Amino acid sequence: MEKLFSKVVQVKVRCSDCEERKANIRVAIDLQTSSSPVHKRDLLVKLTDDIDPYFLFNLSISEEDFQSLKVQQGLLIDFASFPQKFIDLLNLCYSEQESDNPRFLLHLSCQSPVLEGPANFSVVETNAFKHLNHLSLRLAQGSDKEIKDYLAVCLSSLKAEKQALEMKLKKTEDDLSRQLSYAQQTLSEKTKELDKLRSDWTSQTSCLSSRHSLELQSEREKAVELQGRLQQQTEQLRQELESAHKQSSQQLQRRLSELEASCKELTERKYKNESVIRDQKIKLVGIEEECQRLKQQVLSLRRENSTLDTEVHEKERLLSQLQMRVAVLEQEIKDKDQLMRRTKEMLEATQQQKESVEENAESKELQIRKLEATVKSLSEELIKANGIIKKLQGEVRGLVGKIKVKNTVTVSQEKVLQDVSDKLQGVTKDLQSTQQQVITKNEQVSKLKEQLETTVQKLNESREVLKTNENVISWLNKQLNEKQLSREPPESLESPSVLSTTTGQRAHFYPQTGKPALSPVVAADVTPAGQQTMQPANRHIGLDSKYFERRDDSIPINGLLSNHLNREFPQLTKPSVTSAYFSA
Repeated sequence: MEKLFSKVVQVKVRCSDCEERKANIRVAIDLQTSSSPVHKRDLLVKLTDDIDPYFLFNLSISEEDFQSLKVQQGLLIDFASFPQKFIDLLNLCYSEQESDNPRFLLHLSCQSPVLEGPANFSVVETNAFKHLNHLSLRLAQGSDKEIKDYLAVCLSSLKAEKQALEMKLKKTEDDLSRQLSYAQQTLSEKTKELDKLRSDWTSQTSCLSSRHSLELQSEREKAVELQGRLQQQTEQLRQELESAHKQSSQQLQRRLSELEASCKELTERKYKNESVIRDQKIKLVGIEEECQRLKQQVLSLRRENSTLDTEVHEKERLLSQLQMRVAVLEQEIKDKDQLMRRTKEMLEATQQQKESVEENAESKELQIRKLEATVKSLSEELIKANGIIKKLQGEVRGLVGKIKVKNTVTVSQEKVLQDVSDKLQGVTKDLQSTQQQVITKNEQVSKLKEQLETTVQKLNESREVLKTNENVISWLNKQLNEKQLSREPPESLESPSVLSTTTGQRAHFYPQTGKPALSPVVAADVTPAGQQTMQPANRHIGLDSKYFERRDDSIPINGLLSNHLNREFPQLTKPSVTSAYFSA
């Protein structure tokens, strides 16, 4: 006997004068080969229900029966490939049974109002046009003898499962006893370690708290002293800076008044020079016209110029001397411009402290730049007008003296400002260093507080673990006592006459899949109340997950009435299954 297929599949059951319903039916396909001289193979199809043990429909298809089935239903395959194709259709139905609109369905139809007698088992494909019937098999209902054989096989399998489960129970009890002893040893070791840790932590925390309290007091005293010193120093610096600022502001106001007077004089001179320049330009225009006239006369007067060359050379010497003087004056003016730029930069630094003074000074500086530009233009025109240069030289010398006075004043102010800035930088550095020291001490205190909190939390967690372990030990002791009591021999069961088969009575066996494991004695007298009382035994009462690790070989225990069922259904020899496809 070779098992090919065994699955619980959803099937639509139809009876005459009854509504269509869905049922979960186990479909089993076996291939039976006979050892007779003529080697024959029969395909056995069996429909059973795990809930109703009396539900049994079977069919035996031989090679001769398959030929007539092939002709009737128009099959295109032979008997060798028929089992695999039939299993493929059943797998398609099984895969699509949970969808809303399944494509492949299984139908079991019967002519009687109750599901009795022969029934048609068909595989139907549904599409938008029609229902296609791929295969239809006529199954016969199992006789009393066949049902007894089926139940005897179920009993033998259940007995084997029971024996295997009893062996696994013994193994699990041994494992639990070992785990108990190991857990007790680990508990004693952990309690000793906890006591040591508590003593160490208490000593460390007391030492650290005393140390840090002393350090905090010393640091606070130092901080108070530093704050007093810094306040005194800052007040002295503020007074000195205010006095220096007042003096510098007075000096700047005086200088501003002087500069305004000098600017007025320079503007007047500028206007005068502009008028002179205009006159000179007019004269230049007239001279150019005369030059054009004289060019014609030059040709005639070249002969006369030979005598005048000596005078021209002397005049050229004078011109070169004057040009050298002008170049020296220009260089001096450039040097003064650089000095003026430096003084302007220093003035900008002082003007940041006083906004009103800055605005006035900037306006004056713009006027001075304009005057410098005019001086440069005048110096370029001095080459053409020697007489005007002599008059302006005296004015330039006066300006140079004033600029020297300005430079001396700005240099003294720069020195004062540098001294003040150096003092301020030293004070700020001292402040920053003290602030950083205070911050580091505060961080150390916070870290120590966090360490104390973590140690307290660990102590609380260890106490909770001890409590849970004590609960585990007490619960395991109770379980061991209950199991020792349950090992006592059970009382005699009821007489076998209770289970005798009468007309209209059937013994229903419901497999208990996924329920809590019970001992054989308790399973005989299970009631709904008894089931409720047995369910809390499987709950993990205060246990850690390591005591209830899932094992691959663990199987739930199913209670059976082995003695009574053996009496009612003795072991029978299985007869050969007759073909139920063709009715006699």
